[in-house]
Order: sequence, then structure tokens, then C-alpha cells
Amino acid sequence: MFIYTLKASTVKFFAVVCVSLVAIITLIAFVPAYGESVAASGEAEITYTGVKTNEDRIAFLSQFGWEVKETPIEECEVTIPEEFDKIFTGYNEIQKRQGLDLSDYKKKKAVRYTYEITNYEGATGTVYANVIVYRNRVIGGDVCSADVTGFIHGFEK
Repeated sequence: MFIYTLKASTVKFFAVVCVSLVAIITLIAFVPAYGESVAASGEAEITYTGVKTNEDRIAFLSQFGWEVKETPIEECEVTIPEEFDKIFTGYNEIQKRQGLDLSDYKKKKAVRYTYEITNYEGATGTVYANVIVYRNRVIGGDVCSADVTGFIHGFEK
């Protein structure tokens, strides 16, 4: 039986520990969290994960009380920009108010699904729900009116 021992200097040891800590902190800061749920206005928790199919997206929207037509009106790939302009910064503020943040997904490709809402009370025109999905997780979205004097807000009524 052979036993090998290594003597590392104190400086090298602490350098390795520091580099390891920096790597772990970087991973925690920049890797999006999966499996999160956010409580909406003190009510039941809203689940943003496990959104793989059309039925999952419809069930996601129903958590907020929305009824939508069965098939999406539009399904397109979008790339979250690396730099946010004034309009996109405003849109991300809507996301932040609902517990999401698109800045975590800069330069990532996601899919936006657009559904027509059938139970929006008080709307004179067509109302849409946009759901932005990245790796089976809702990372953003909104409810908006197609009317000229329309509106846009988060998923909550």
C-alpha cells in the first residue's frame, strides 16, 4: 500500500478556494432559477415551470382566470435583445411587477405564443395574451388589447 502526500502552499490553497467561490457565485447569479413559483397577490402560488404543451400554456393562463381560444393565433421564435431600448425596458418593468425579469435571458432564443382571450370584461376589441417560454418555463408575457386606444399589463386581472 502506497500513500502519497502533497504539500500545497497556503497561498495556492486559498487561491483555489477563492476561484471556486467566484465560480459558484457566478453560476448562482447568472443561471436562471427553475422550479420557481410566485404568489400572486397573496393568493395561490402561480407556477411558471413545466410549460411544454399547448394544454400547459392554456392551464398557465387559467391560473390567472383567463379563458383563451384553444389554438394560439401566433407562435414565433424571439430573441431577447442584449441591450434593452426604452420600449423594451418599459416592457421588462411589466415583467418585474409580476415577478419575472427578461434581463436574465439576454441573447437567449425563446418562443412567444399569442392567444385570444375570450373572457376579458369591459374590453371593446380583441384582447390577446402573450406567453414567452424558454426551456419549458414562462419567462415573460402580457395581456394586451388590439384596439388603437388599447392597454397592456401583466397576466393578473
